[in-house]
Amino acid sequence: MQFGRTQEILYELNKLKEERTDDEFIEKYEKLMKAPVYVDSPLAISATEIFRQNMNLFEEEVREEIQRGDNPLEFPGLQFTQTADESRALNESNIPSIIISASGMCEVGRIKHHLKHNLWNPNSTILFVGYQAPGTLGSKIVNGEKKVKIFGEEIAINARIEYIEGYSGHADQEWLLNFIYSFITKPKHIFLVHGEPEGQKELKQKILETVDIPVTIPEYGENYKLDDKITIESNVDMANKQRYLRLEVLDRLSTLKEELDDMSAMIKGDIFDEDKKDEDIATINEKIKELEQQIVKIIS
Repeated sequence: MQFGRTQEILYELNKLKEERTDDEFIEKYEKLMKAPVYVDSPLAISATEIFRQNMNLFEEEVREEIQRGDNPLEFPGLQFTQTADESRALNESNIPSIIISASGMCEVGRIKHHLKHNLWNPNSTILFVGYQAPGTLGSKIVNGEKKVKIFGEEIAINARIEYIEGYSGHADQEWLLNFIYSFITKPKHIFLVHGEPEGQKELKQKILETVDIPVTIPEYGENYKLDDKITIESNVDMANKQRYLRLEVLDRLSTLKEELDDMSAMIKGDIFDEDKKDEDIATINEKIKELEQQIVKIIS
């Protein structure tokens, strides 16, 4: 989660929910203005509390609004879900609502439960406000896949999918170029180490055309000596590449543990749900058996 993004969205929603005299606007957005707003992310909730404790640091215009009684981080219908049980309860409610669940690429956390319960629903809208890296669950949804797997279950995507780039925490090409232009003494050399390959190549060309500064897009594992002449000293040998691969495996194991914890909590809730049919529990049981078999294959 980009620190501050949730609070920006709350600020915009607060403005939207203010009393309006524009009849056409009220008619168009009446349901949205009345919908409860849930912030369902432990990190976002903690960050919001930090903002609340330091309102004296806000811009003068915002401080004046607060003094008039209009706190941008507090408005009717805004609720913070502190516990996992409160989070799960959101998916059991039929009341139209706005759920802000922060997880950059939709790979772990509470967002996966909300996607599982809403992606199939044509009445739902999933709004992305940040960059989705290739290969992630978020990227698959944004790029139009019809089905995705969540917690081992195939979910059809029938919901309306929207994407807003304006809240991204990453500078775009224009701002990166402006950053370079702002130097009084220009850098001797620029390394592009972040971003998608095509975007890097395009930015490199723009830099060469506009400021004529040498640009390098390093390959994985290359070491450079930074002196009057930029030279490659060495590449990472195979042993080091294997070491990085092992670190990646450990990272994936950590992510898997989080997902298993989430799945365990979700299944326990289903088991003790009196409205669940025996056939549903039997289906869950079979899926757990399949998961056990996959785990056995990995470790055997």
